[in-house]
Amino acid sequence: MAAQPRSEPGHRRARTLAVMLGVAATVVTADAVSKALALRDLPGRPPVRLLDGLLTLRLTLNPGAAFGVGTSYTAIIALIACGVVVYVIRMAARLRSLSWTIGLGLVLGGAAGNLGDRLFRAPGPLRGSVVDWLNLPHFPWTFNLADTAITCAAVLIGVLALCGVRIDGASPAGAAREARRERVTETP
Repeated sequence: MAAQPRSEPGHRRARTLAVMLGVAATVVTADAVSKALALRDLPGRPPVRLLDGLLTLRLTLNPGAAFGVGTSYTAIIALIACGVVVYVIRMAARLRSLSWTIGLGLVLGGAAGNLGDRLFRAPGPLRGSVVDWLNLPHFPWTFNLADTAITCAAVLIGVLALCGVRIDGASPAGAAREARRERVTETP
Protein backbone atom coordinates (compact mmCIF):
# COMPACT_ATOMS: atom_id res chain seq x y z
CA MET A 1 0.00 0.00 0.00
CA ALA A 2 1.48 3.35 -1.09
CA ALA A 3 1.76 6.11 1.46
CA GLN A 4 -0.56 9.04 0.85
CA PRO A 5 0.90 12.56 0.90
CA ARG A 6 0.37 14.23 4.25
CA SER A 7 -1.53 17.15 2.85
CA GLU A 8 -2.66 17.81 -0.65
CA PRO A 9 -2.42 21.43 -1.88
CA GLY A 10 -6.20 21.79 -2.27
CA HIS A 11 -6.83 20.51 1.26
CA ARG A 12 -4.12 22.79 2.67
CA ARG A 13 -5.61 25.78 0.86
CA ALA A 14 -9.08 25.00 2.20
CA ARG A 15 -7.73 24.64 5.73
CA THR A 16 -5.83 27.93 5.44
CA LEU A 17 -8.93 29.72 4.16
CA ALA A 18 -10.98 28.21 7.00
CA VAL A 19 -8.48 29.46 9.60
CA MET A 20 -8.40 32.97 8.08
CA LEU A 21 -12.20 33.16 7.87
CA GLY A 22 -12.49 31.75 11.41
CA VAL A 23 -10.19 34.47 12.77
CA ALA A 24 -12.11 37.11 10.80
CA ALA A 25 -15.49 35.80 12.00
CA THR A 26 -14.27 35.84 15.61
CA VAL A 27 -13.14 39.47 15.25
CA VAL A 28 -16.38 40.55 13.54
CA THR A 29 -18.50 38.80 16.18
CA ALA A 30 -16.56 40.19 19.15
CA ASP A 31 -16.58 43.66 17.57
CA ALA A 32 -20.34 43.60 16.84
CA VAL A 33 -21.26 42.30 20.30
CA SER A 34 -18.99 44.82 22.04
CA LYS A 35 -20.41 47.70 19.97
CA ALA A 36 -23.99 46.59 20.74
CA LEU A 37 -23.16 46.54 24.46
CA ALA A 38 -21.45 49.92 24.24
CA LEU A 39 -24.46 51.43 22.46
CA ARG A 40 -26.78 49.91 25.07
CA ASP A 41 -24.82 50.77 28.21
CA LEU A 42 -22.69 53.88 27.56
CA PRO A 43 -24.94 56.63 26.11
CA GLY A 44 -25.63 59.41 28.57
CA ARG A 45 -23.05 58.15 31.06
CA PRO A 46 -19.80 59.78 32.02
CA PRO A 47 -16.71 57.84 30.94
CA VAL A 48 -16.30 54.56 32.84
CA ARG A 49 -12.80 54.12 34.26
CA LEU A 50 -11.57 50.55 34.66
CA LEU A 51 -8.37 49.03 36.05
CA ASP A 52 -7.46 52.20 37.95
CA GLY A 53 -7.80 54.30 34.79
CA LEU A 54 -5.78 52.02 32.50
CA LEU A 55 -8.87 51.61 30.34
CA THR A 56 -11.75 54.04 29.91
CA LEU A 57 -15.05 53.25 28.22
CA ARG A 58 -16.31 56.29 26.32
CA LEU A 59 -18.84 56.13 23.49
CA THR A 60 -17.87 58.01 20.34
CA LEU A 61 -19.42 57.84 16.87
CA ASN A 62 -16.64 58.37 14.36
CA PRO A 63 -17.58 59.34 10.78
CA GLY A 64 -13.92 59.53 9.76
CA ALA A 65 -11.02 57.14 9.41
CA ALA A 66 -8.52 56.26 12.12
CA PHE A 67 -8.19 58.94 14.77
CA GLY A 68 -11.15 60.87 13.36
CA VAL A 69 -9.27 61.96 10.22
CA GLY A 70 -11.27 62.49 7.02
CA THR A 71 -14.73 62.97 8.47
CA SER A 72 -16.03 64.33 5.15
CA TYR A 73 -14.74 61.28 3.23
CA THR A 74 -16.83 58.56 4.87
CA ALA A 75 -18.03 57.07 1.56
CA ILE A 76 -14.48 56.93 0.19
CA ILE A 77 -13.26 55.30 3.40
CA ALA A 78 -16.05 52.70 3.11
CA LEU A 79 -15.07 51.95 -0.50
CA ILE A 80 -11.42 51.58 0.51
CA ALA A 81 -12.49 49.13 3.23
CA CYS A 82 -14.43 47.16 0.58
CA GLY A 83 -11.24 47.03 -1.49
CA VAL A 84 -9.24 45.78 1.51
CA VAL A 85 -11.77 43.01 2.15
CA VAL A 86 -11.67 41.88 -1.49
CA TYR A 87 -7.85 42.06 -1.62
CA VAL A 88 -7.40 40.00 1.56
CA ILE A 89 -9.82 37.33 0.34
CA ARG A 90 -7.96 37.14 -2.98
CA MET A 91 -4.61 36.83 -1.15
CA ALA A 92 -5.94 33.79 0.70
CA ALA A 93 -5.14 31.57 -2.28
CA ARG A 94 -1.42 32.28 -1.80
CA LEU A 95 -1.34 31.71 1.96
CA ARG A 96 0.88 28.92 3.28
CA SER A 97 2.03 30.53 6.53
CA LEU A 98 -0.11 30.20 9.67
CA SER A 99 1.22 33.52 10.97
CA TRP A 100 0.28 35.33 7.76
CA THR A 101 -3.09 33.55 7.80
CA ILE A 102 -3.81 34.87 11.30
CA GLY A 103 -2.55 38.37 10.40
CA LEU A 104 -4.71 38.61 7.31
CA GLY A 105 -7.66 37.15 9.23
CA LEU A 106 -7.26 39.96 11.76
CA VAL A 107 -7.13 42.55 8.94
CA LEU A 108 -10.18 41.03 7.27
CA GLY A 109 -12.18 40.90 10.51
CA GLY A 110 -11.23 44.43 11.52
CA ALA A 111 -11.97 45.90 8.11
CA ALA A 112 -15.28 44.02 7.89
CA GLY A 113 -16.28 45.09 11.41
CA ASN A 114 -15.79 48.77 10.69
CA LEU A 115 -17.22 48.41 7.18
CA GLY A 116 -20.40 47.01 8.73
CA ASP A 117 -20.75 50.25 10.71
CA ARG A 118 -20.17 52.34 7.58
CA LEU A 119 -22.81 50.37 5.66
CA PHE A 120 -25.53 49.86 8.27
CA ARG A 121 -25.36 52.70 10.82
CA ALA A 122 -26.84 56.19 10.62
CA PRO A 123 -26.92 58.38 8.67
CA GLY A 124 -27.03 55.74 5.91
CA PRO A 125 -25.16 53.35 3.61
CA LEU A 126 -21.52 54.32 2.97
CA ARG A 127 -21.98 57.26 5.36
CA GLY A 128 -22.40 55.46 8.69
CA SER A 129 -20.32 56.32 11.72
CA VAL A 130 -18.09 53.73 13.36
CA VAL A 131 -18.82 52.99 17.01
CA ASP A 132 -15.68 53.59 19.08
CA TRP A 133 -15.71 52.98 22.82
CA LEU A 134 -12.24 52.13 24.21
CA ASN A 135 -9.70 54.68 25.40
CA LEU A 136 -6.24 54.35 26.92
CA PRO A 137 -4.44 56.93 29.07
CA HIS A 138 -2.11 59.24 27.17
CA PHE A 139 -3.76 58.11 23.92
CA PRO A 140 -6.24 60.79 22.88
CA TRP A 141 -8.25 58.69 20.41
CA THR A 142 -11.08 56.30 21.11
CA PHE A 143 -11.14 52.98 19.25
CA ASN A 144 -12.94 49.61 19.09
CA LEU A 145 -12.10 45.89 18.83
CA ALA A 146 -11.96 46.03 15.02
CA ASP A 147 -9.30 48.76 15.27
CA THR A 148 -7.43 46.64 17.82
CA ALA A 149 -7.46 43.65 15.44
CA ILE A 150 -6.13 45.78 12.59
CA THR A 151 -3.37 47.18 14.82
CA CYS A 152 -2.37 43.70 16.04
CA ALA A 153 -2.33 42.52 12.43
CA ALA A 154 -0.09 45.42 11.41
CA VAL A 155 2.39 44.55 14.17
CA LEU A 156 2.33 40.83 13.29
CA ILE A 157 2.73 41.49 9.56
CA GLY A 158 5.54 43.95 10.27
CA VAL A 159 7.39 41.35 12.35
CA LEU A 160 6.87 38.72 9.66
CA ALA A 161 8.20 41.09 7.01
CA LEU A 162 11.24 42.00 9.14
CA CYS A 163 11.94 38.30 9.70
CA GLY A 164 11.62 37.64 5.98
CA VAL A 165 8.67 35.26 6.30
CA ARG A 166 6.74 35.37 3.06
CA ILE A 167 3.04 34.84 2.60
CA ASP A 168 3.75 31.45 1.03
CA GLY A 169 5.49 30.41 4.26
CA ALA A 170 9.04 30.64 2.90
CA SER A 171 11.70 32.33 4.99
CA PRO A 172 15.33 33.19 4.26
CA ALA A 173 16.53 30.36 6.52
CA GLY A 174 14.17 27.89 4.87
CA ALA A 175 15.21 29.03 1.39
CA ALA A 176 18.89 28.62 2.33
CA ARG A 177 18.24 25.10 3.68
CA GLU A 178 16.36 24.18 0.51
CA ALA A 179 19.19 25.53 -1.68
CA ARG A 180 21.75 23.48 0.30
CA ARG A 181 19.57 20.37 -0.06
CA GLU A 182 19.34 20.89 -3.81
CA ARG A 183 23.13 21.29 -4.08
CA VAL A 184 23.72 18.12 -2.09
CA THR A 185 21.33 16.06 -4.21
CA GLU A 186 22.88 17.42 -7.43
CA THR A 187 26.43 16.47 -6.36
CA PRO A 188 27.57 13.19 -8.03
